[in-house]
Amino acid sequence: MNGEAARLGGVAKIAVLRPNAVGDFVFVLPALHALKHAYPDAELVFLGKAWHADFLEGRPGPVDRVVVLPPIPGVGAPVDEPVDQQAVACFVERMRGEGFDIVLQMYGGGRYSNPFVMRMEARLAVGARADGAPPLHRWAAHVEPANRRLALLEIAALAGATLPWMQRELAVTPADREAAAQVLPAHHGDAAHGRLAEYGTTMPPPQGCDRPLVLLQPGSSDPRRCWPAERFVAVGDALARAGALVAVNGTAQEAGLVRRIVGGMRQPALDLAGKLGLGGLCGVLERAALVVSNDTGPLHLALAIGTPAVGLFWHTNLVDGAPLRPGLLRAAVSAQVRCSVCGADNRASRCPHQESFLHDISVDEVLGLAFAQLQSQPAVASSA
Repeated sequence: MNGEAARLGGVAKIAVLRPNAVGDFVFVLPALHALKHAYPDAELVFLGKAWHADFLEGRPGPVDRVVVLPPIPGVGAPVDEPVDQQAVACFVERMRGEGFDIVLQMYGGGRYSNPFVMRMEARLAVGARADGAPPLHRWAAHVEPANRRLALLEIAALAGATLPWMQRELAVTPADREAAAQVLPAHHGDAAHGRLAEYGTTMPPPQGCDRPLVLLQPGSSDPRRCWPAERFVAVGDALARAGALVAVNGTAQEAGLVRRIVGGMRQPALDLAGKLGLGGLCGVLERAALVVSNDTGPLHLALAIGTPAVGLFWHTNLVDGAPLRPGLLRAAVSAQVRCSVCGADNRASRCPHQESFLHDISVDEVLGLAFAQLQSQPAVASSA
């Protein structure tokens, strides 16, 4: 760490650079809240992607405004991607004109992002620095693996920011709830309603008791992080037999996977593939008593909203993605490190195969965690 972590005086405008995907955005939420808590009168501007602007428009939270970055090599775009350098230069000039007091680099180790941040000429530039990356005014060492939420909070602390206690990191809007209502039955339970039957029984829920919603999330952008579909089928059936209303979510591109799971179940389940935007998904997650998910964006959205979850993780990914409220997550972790096709150790470098690395997580393990989570969480989830 370089520099004294003192709070800056006279701060009117702060920028945070993080043009990432959904899960990575969730990881930065505690740091954003800490910054807004430390500088409540400053405008907090998020430098991100178009989806950030769409998702955060009108959403209560620490971000006041989103500025969409143009393609910049190494900063939201591949290093070797041809870009319009004139457009990049014009963007930098526009950011200088904003007159940021503090710019925080929260995008990787800084090899490309730190020089980009320094071009904005803020009073204070803060961020992560990997070995060999250019320094900022204040910086923290970038190491992997590490809990991303805590690492980003460390960067915020370099700007004098501290985090207040929060039960929920991400706000759910009326529009989110309305979108969820379009795809869910009019009457179903949530975490505030009764408990499921114990694992291993086929007892239906008590008469007059609504069915708690359990959401299965079987997809991921990384096939190595995907638990086998037939095991989601077994988990869904067991939860439905115990009294849950089971829904299976996925993108439109994952519709085949979702249909395979819903069609393979002996118990009825809702197919939500391609039916939800990001806001609608937040609405569904808020109504869920439990989420069972691979390590992917919707899992981390659920945790940010305050919904209990069972997460399926490969090796050190749990270190990166662990929530600040540990009680919300029960994790099933695979210790498999070698590819089932070629035998290559994938900890330091990735082989070309796309096989799952979660085969050593059993159905019984996940069901045990799911029922334990459902039995222990109703009071917490209902007050989130």
